[in-house]
Amino acid sequence: MVVPSSASGPSAQPAVKGLSIQAVSRLVAVPAPTIRSWERRYGVPTAKRSSGGHRRYLPDELTDVRRMRDEIAKGLRAADVAALIKAEAEFPALQQALIDDFLQAALRLEPRGVDTLLDRSKEALGLDAAVSEVLLPAMRQIGQWWQSERCDVAQEHVATEAARAWLNRMLYQAPPPWRDGTVLLACGPRDLHTVALESLGVLLSHRGWSCRLVGARTPAQSLATAVRGIGAVGVIVVSHLAIGRASATDALRAAQPSGAALFYAGNAFGSPRSRSGVPGAYLGVDLTKAAEIVTRDLTVHRRVP
Repeated sequence: MVVPSSASGPSAQPAVKGLSIQAVSRLVAVPAPTIRSWERRYGVPTAKRSSGGHRRYLPDELTDVRRMRDEIAKGLRAADVAALIKAEAEFPALQQALIDDFLQAALRLEPRGVDTLLDRSKEALGLDAAVSEVLLPAMRQIGQWWQSERCDVAQEHVATEAARAWLNRMLYQAPPPWRDGTVLLACGPRDLHTVALESLGVLLSHRGWSCRLVGARTPAQSLATAVRGIGAVGVIVVSHLAIGRASATDALRAAQPSGAALFYAGNAFGSPRSRSGVPGAYLGVDLTKAAEIVTRDLTVHRRVP
């Protein structure tokens, strides 16, 4: 078969639109060599190429660059951020459609729509996946949109409060605890964001644990007092801010004399170096796996008298 001459040669290639790497660098305040290094080492972002071989960044790639920049600034390793971005890009169509519906409800300032969407997610995927594959990715996206001024703070607040209300309902719908002992969950002394912590509490409660959430900005001494007061068998401290890592570590140390099993998570502990000397077990970034780690460790853990 002879290919017509009009379909051959460079002119047949569709033009690749988008921003140059220099334009992206100026827009997001990340040096061009850093962006190239991320692409070469981690495969994020995945820029298209022009007919001349130059990188061209479309809106999705620009979002990925901003995500890399922001999450690394919070203390997460570049490799871990890239892995999260690639994992989210591979969500099956159903999860992505549910995330999109969540985001649209939030943008319309419809908390009931968010609640209904999360119920649909639970029915279609189960509780674990509804939380880890819909709710949390959607909340991360809302946070990124707010930081880049693609949405208003009112829309971010509606999404957050609707998600927290749904998680609270899931917590109280959990069956009565059948495991021996109570797990205490707290944010570090300098951390305000509780959605991930509340999500983990829900997954643990549906695994049979009695959970007590003491919430945001929990001082080290208050945490130690609460652990002793309820005789907790496990303590989980979450910190997302690099500036809060030291105080969160101090809170874990304050709880150590109780003999409870210690766990920690969050962007503040994203790199191996940031976990050096921190007491307890690191739970990683996958919420379902984190709940399984806690359950496994507490099943064999014996409190020190």
